[in-house]
Amino acid sequence: MGNPLLDISSVVDQEFLDKYDIKLNDAILAEEKHLPMYEEMASKFNVEYIAGGATQNSIRVAQWMLQIPAVTSYMGCIGKDKFGEEMKKNSAQAGVNVHYYEDESAPTGTCAVCVVGGERSLVANLSAANCYKSEHLKRPENWALVEKAKYYYIAGFFLTVSPESILLVAEHAAAKNKVFMMNLSAPFICEFFKDVQEKVLPYMDYVFGNETEARTFSKVHGWETDNVEEIAVKISQWPKASGTHKRITVITQGADPVVVAEDGKVKLFPVIKLPKEQLVDTNGAGDAFVGGFLSQLVREKPIEDCVRGGCYAANVIIQRSGCTYPEKPDFN
Repeated sequence: MGNPLLDISSVVDQEFLDKYDIKLNDAILAEEKHLPMYEEMASKFNVEYIAGGATQNSIRVAQWMLQIPAVTSYMGCIGKDKFGEEMKKNSAQAGVNVHYYEDESAPTGTCAVCVVGGERSLVANLSAANCYKSEHLKRPENWALVEKAKYYYIAGFFLTVSPESILLVAEHAAAKNKVFMMNLSAPFICEFFKDVQEKVLPYMDYVFGNETEARTFSKVHGWETDNVEEIAVKISQWPKASGTHKRITVITQGADPVVVAEDGKVKLFPVIKLPKEQLVDTNGAGDAFVGGFLSQLVREKPIEDCVRGGCYAANVIIQRSGCTYPEKPDFN
């Protein structure tokens, strides 16, 4: 479950970032001052529209890696409009079994993906994505998907929308010994949604994030350490709601090794090195990493294969515009 957003992706210039007070490599929610930027991007730059939203990206990538029709399902809220139709079409092509809640009062959410020098910055205007209700999740045909699933993944961004829905799924996973996973997603989630994040944390069997999010999490919890390995261990040792699975923390660090913490120990896994000239844009890299990781986890592969799957998927995505991929993976 997550926030389905239509990515409006484009290479922009520094002047555009400055005008809207946007920092590179950040992910924020649109404020009043950002609202004109969507129109301006579309008129001034060469934009692409791609079905996005963090969780939806991850699930599309997992589906692509697995190559088994409709092995993944996804829920979130879209508007009844042309962007919503675009999203449905896009998801169907990706082979994901989507059950969207369609809201009549708000337009489909969008996310401006501003690319400068291969690095990206995200400004999300949630609109309809913000209107998801747990009533939709409780409908028999949707709850049946929850009962059928063995693994659950929700990006932290959804904590701003429907914590109630997240807890329903988390509690079900704990009660049935299934695997529940979330992502730190963005520094602002760790800062401003700390309480609700803490409420769900005991249910998380896997916690994903990047180094910036991990350091923000550490700061917010007064841990007085910037060491990503140390932070990963501390997150993995946070009390758990169910003892069936131990918690594993997986932190990506761009071109630096992936940090995996479990049982109080840390393992480092190198990423695939990519020459700078082959980098198109980093948008969706973290989401793709999770998708690749999940594709191996559900096959019950060892953690090193899950990380390898994640690194492979991220490497494919950063060589293309937006969170897109070729027809078939050549992951071994």
